[in-house]
Amino acid sequence: MRDHGTACSRREFVGGLTLMASAGLGMRPERAAAELPPETTKLRLLKEKGRTCWAPQYVAEDLLRAEGFTDVTYVDFPGGAVSEFLAAAKADLSLHFVGPNIVRLDQGDPVVFLAGVHTGCFEVVATERVRRLTDLKGKIAGVPDLRGAEYTFFASIAAHVGLTPGKDITWAVNPPEESIRLLSEGKIDALLGFPPTPQELRAKKIGHVLVNSAVDRPWSQYFCCLALSSQEFVRKHPVATKRALRAILKAADMCAQEPERTARALVDGKYTPRYDFALQLVKEIPYNRWREYDPEDTIRFYALRLHEIGMIKSSPRQIIARGTNWRFFNDLKRELKG
Repeated sequence: MRDHGTACSRREFVGGLTLMASAGLGMRPERAAAELPPETTKLRLLKEKGRTCWAPQYVAEDLLRAEGFTDVTYVDFPGGAVSEFLAAAKADLSLHFVGPNIVRLDQGDPVVFLAGVHTGCFEVVATERVRRLTDLKGKIAGVPDLRGAEYTFFASIAAHVGLTPGKDITWAVNPPEESIRLLSEGKIDALLGFPPTPQELRAKKIGHVLVNSAVDRPWSQYFCCLALSSQEFVRKHPVATKRALRAILKAADMCAQEPERTARALVDGKYTPRYDFALQLVKEIPYNRWREYDPEDTIRFYALRLHEIGMIKSSPRQIIARGTNWRFFNDLKRELKG
C-alpha cells in the first residue's frame, strides 16, 4: 500500500538521521573524537519480517557507520528468543522482547541484557466476553506458539492478576492472522499482539483493547524491548558494544522526532508493506522515553512473574546478577541527555 505522504528513500532517511543525531543529541564532537575506535568494524544485527517495533535497530545503519562500523549486516531471524542466535555467535547484538530471553538466560544461554530501548509495543485485545483481565479465567487465548514473546508476556500479565496461565487459560496456538480470524468469529476470547496485529484489529474494528502496554500500568512502566549481546562479544569488544548502543539509542530518539520518515524507511526496507500501520506504530510507541526507566526494574518485574508461574527456576536476583550489564547504558544516559 502506497501512502500519500512524503516519499523518502531509506538512504535519505538514515543520512538525515545521522546529521540530526550528530547535531543535537547531547554528545560533544570532541568527546567522540577522543573515544577509542571499536575493537571490530564488523557488526551483525538481526531482522525479523514484520517486527516493526525494532525500528531503531533497522534505521541505525548510518549511525553505526559513523561510530566506526564499516561492515554492518542484518541477519534474518526466524523467531523465538534472540539469545539463542547470540549465544551461537550467529549475530552480535539485537533488540528483543524481555520475557523469552529471561527464560533462555535461566536455561543457560551466555547472553547479557545491556540497555532498555522502548516500552509499549504489545496490546491485549478481547471480545465482549472479557471486560477485565480476571475475566480470562476459563477462557481461550490465542498465541503463535508457547515459546514466543506473545505467550510469555500474556502469561506474565495473567500471573500479575492472580491467574495461573497453565490452568486458568486455554491456549489456542495459531499464526497471528488465524488468531485474528478466530477472534472476529468469537472462537477465541483474547489475543496478545505485536505490531502490526493491533493496528490491523483496529482497522477491522475487531474486539476491544484490554491492555495497551504503552499507557496501562504497570506494563507501561517497564521496557518491552531491550538490547542484548553475548557475554563473549561484550568481553572482547567493550568499545564496540558502547558505540553500537549509542547508535541505536540515537536512532530511537530520531524515530520519535521523525515518525513519518521512520515509517517510510520501514516500508522501503520491506519490514512492513503498510505505511499507515507503520506510522501508527511509530507514533504510538514512546521511543524517546528510554531515559526515564530503569531496565533492571524491568528484568526484576518480569523475572518475578515468570518465577511465580514456574517458567524459570532462577530468582530475579540471580537473573540480574548473571545476565545484565548496565554500565554502557548508564554512561549513555548521562551522555545523551536529550
